[in-house]
Amino acid sequence: MKNYQESPKRTEVSVGESVRIIRQLQELSQNQLSAMTGIPQSTLSAIEHDRVNLGVERAKVLARALKCHPAVLVFPSWDIEKNVAA
Repeated sequence: MKNYQESPKRTEVSVGESVRIIRQLQELSQNQLSAMTGIPQSTLSAIEHDRVNLGVERAKVLARALKCHPAVLVFPSWDIEKNVAA
């Protein structure tokens, strides 16, 4: 492990992109996710395109359906290494 070098982050991911990426990784369409959550497909599209804020309550609902922690959706670019006090 002496020669281990961490790969640099190459891109920032927006909140909407994180929702889309996780949805697609689970092979769900917006319509399927809408049926699972009760959030209209048009709202999901707007969230994924960063035209509508995700918000805490929708993040909780989506996280439950996508089987992830809400923070994964709300803070996609958060870096634990940079944000932990030494």
